[in-house]
Amino acid sequence: MPEASSSSASSSEEAVPSSDSPSDPSSESTGSAAGSVAAGILSSRILGLLRERTVAYFFGVSAHADVLQVAFKSPNLLQNLLGEGTISAAFIPIYSRMIEEGRHEAAGRFAGAIFGLLLAVAAGMAVLGIVFAEPLVGLLAPGYVVDLFIEVLGREQTVNRFELAVQAIRIIFPMAGVLVLSAWALGVLNSHRRFFVPYVAPALWNVAIISFLFGGAYWATGTPWAPQALTSPTLTTLLLTACVGAFAGGILQFVVQLPFVVREMPTFSFSVSTRVEGVSEAINAFGPVVAGRGVAQLSSYLDIFFASFLAVGALSSLRYAQLLYMLPVSLFGMSVAASELPELSRLTEEKVATFTARLRRSMRQIAFLTVPTVVGYFAFGVLLVGALFRTGQFRAGDTWLVTIVLGGYALGILATTLSRLLQNAFYAIGDTKTPAWIAVTRVTVSTVVAVPTMFWLDTIPLREVVGPLPGSVLYLGALGLSLGASVGAWVEVWRLRRALRPSMPDATVPWRALLRMMGLALVAVVPAAGLWWTLPDWHVLLVAPLVVGTYATVYLGTAALLGFEEIATWSRRFVQ
Repeated sequence: MPEASSSSASSSEEAVPSSDSPSDPSSESTGSAAGSVAAGILSSRILGLLRERTVAYFFGVSAHADVLQVAFKSPNLLQNLLGEGTISAAFIPIYSRMIEEGRHEAAGRFAGAIFGLLLAVAAGMAVLGIVFAEPLVGLLAPGYVVDLFIEVLGREQTVNRFELAVQAIRIIFPMAGVLVLSAWALGVLNSHRRFFVPYVAPALWNVAIISFLFGGAYWATGTPWAPQALTSPTLTTLLLTACVGAFAGGILQFVVQLPFVVREMPTFSFSVSTRVEGVSEAINAFGPVVAGRGVAQLSSYLDIFFASFLAVGALSSLRYAQLLYMLPVSLFGMSVAASELPELSRLTEEKVATFTARLRRSMRQIAFLTVPTVVGYFAFGVLLVGALFRTGQFRAGDTWLVTIVLGGYALGILATTLSRLLQNAFYAIGDTKTPAWIAVTRVTVSTVVAVPTMFWLDTIPLREVVGPLPGSVLYLGALGLSLGASVGAWVEVWRLRRALRPSMPDATVPWRALLRMMGLALVAVVPAAGLWWTLPDWHVLLVAPLVVGTYATVYLGTAALLGFEEIATWSRRFVQ
């Protein structure tokens, strides 16, 4: 970025009272809000890691794990189109304004009408998902259709991925409808500045899946601790059991929020009417947001579509890598973006300078923890993947493949976190169309980069990169998909920033601060890597916490000594 722009932005920030200032009445609520969001997401993500470790324990990187990825992704279309992202853009700004104006009865009617409409649409789409499960699998994972022809020809195969995916989708698809309602509850609670419960509720979803997996293994074998004793038919049964657990967990995730919603919204009035005040405005906002979310979701489905043509293990390696990829996005990007949206929505057009200052400050806060995460993934990725997933059927080759795919995603993590915040900036000023069109560009670029790259990499065996390893032969095709996603993410940030420039010229990405954080992270790698080198040949579960803990301590400690204001801000977020 040109030096002049950076200086201008800096001057603008100095001219406006910081949102962290005690004189800013929203500072404390926003600070504790982001801390609550991050704490809720962290607890849920920890259980999410345990869930994926359980999946890795029983399925590893295999055909069954690939099918599980298709099953879990399929209903996400409904969840992501009508879920949290859409609710944040179309529901929260209107509902928050009504609450701010003291119009609680109007807010209750508006929330009740949106709930009724979401319930009707989600139920209808869930039924369609069950009825049309077969063509849905054929559309999402056309590579699995080959399994039907293999069966017709009478050839032996371990698992018919097409038939298994159809069964799994019919069980799990209704879950998405329940999670849409859970997103509505999240929107209500966020608008009332209640953040912890809705973001910790997904922990119950993870607990249910873990419980059903171990319970199913015990029912099938008499012990939950013997994955090597599970035959292919038993693994098939176990996979379907996990889908039942996901459905049950979705119900729990919604139900646990209801008492808090009732407490905050005694004026709730259920209806399925579009004539209620605010509903038409929300529907008008829904359209572009759904289009934008649909484009983003299309990118996710394109991963499944193309990966179904790749060697076995491509989809499951993407699944494990995406979990670590989304961890900083959720913890650091969403926690700040979610807590900022209600506050930004309350600002008037006359407060552009304050809006811009908040936006730049939030970008620095997101980057402060995201940048060292990215550096840490490159430096210690194989250690982290091994500690999280190296168990049961998940072997050394699986560890290296997931680490390599994660490296491709890591290149775009910072861009993805920043784009979440920039999208919310558009939503807060009532512009839902621009992010939707820019999302189209992201998907297009990602696809153009990913397709030729993945097919080329799928000809390269993993052993040619890391040496001979025991177990199945794995290929690098999934790396092409993760690289394409990262390139698309940076293009999206660039386009979002350009689109904001006319109305907010000072809302620039703080590149100078990002470079300082990058340098500090690289310095912190040195002692952590040295410790890793000198440690004896201990189990990875002992080595990983010591190495990562050293890395984090050096980074945060040095940042505190150098006076990075972001460390104080994050500290306040968690202690308020």
